Amino acid sequence: MIRLGRISYVNMAPVFHRLEAEVEEVGGVPTELSRALLAGEVDLAPIPSIEWARNADRLKLLPRLCVSSEGAVDSIQLVSPVPLERIERVAVTPESATSVVLTRILLPEAEQVPLGEEADGKLLIGDAALRSAFEDPTPHHDLGRLWTARTGLPMVFAVWATPDPAPEGIEALEDALVESLRQARAEPEVLAREASARYGYPPGSLARYFEKLRYRFGPRERAGLFTFMELAHDAGELDRIPDLRFVHGEAVPA
Repeated sequence: MIRLGRISYVNMAPVFHRLEAEVEEVGGVPTELSRALLAGEVDLAPIPSIEWARNADRLKLLPRLCVSSEGAVDSIQLVSPVPLERIERVAVTPESATSVVLTRILLPEAEQVPLGEEADGKLLIGDAALRSAFEDPTPHHDLGRLWTARTGLPMVFAVWATPDPAPEGIEALEDALVESLRQARAEPEVLAREASARYGYPPGSLARYFEKLRYRFGPRERAGLFTFMELAHDAGELDRIPDLRFVHGEAVPA
């Protein structure tokens, strides 16, 4: 049985909406799933795109799935009463390496400190970011929106990765995940209602949130990922820009 990682945020609800596959689900935040994948504790997982890039020689990608947005994503927020151009210190979450690197790219002069330390702003992701947008009147800066405003491209926050060589059955599982996502898109009201019951957010808010998320790993998403890796390399966060190596099909060279 394939051990399948599942990010413990509501953003996974569409992909797992009607998953028909015998798997062992392993939950965790993105950085935990990345460590588990590299340690051989899961067989397939959505992991931070920067963590895949740093370990691309050991991992292959599913060619049809990612987690991205083109514009606002809602669940990745820089919260600060200080205007962006005046932020000198940012407290960053330990849960997502991609968002931390994206903050470095967007605010290259800002010092990064652990979440909880004194800072001009704080980086929140996932459900914590969604809750903060509801509850905290402090200005929120959506990193997906800032990225697309700068590059004109989608921002790929996570990719689906598996060890190289890929375990048997990965391609069939990818088919099942894609079909589950297709059904979620076909019945958005059902998806929002069921996700609301599981995660506790209002169905209407979740419906709007799911509309902003992209899961198809298409040409624009791949271009956005390459651009992110180039800027991460320029910022000293990535040693080299790897090719996209998939579990089936041809590799896409950097």
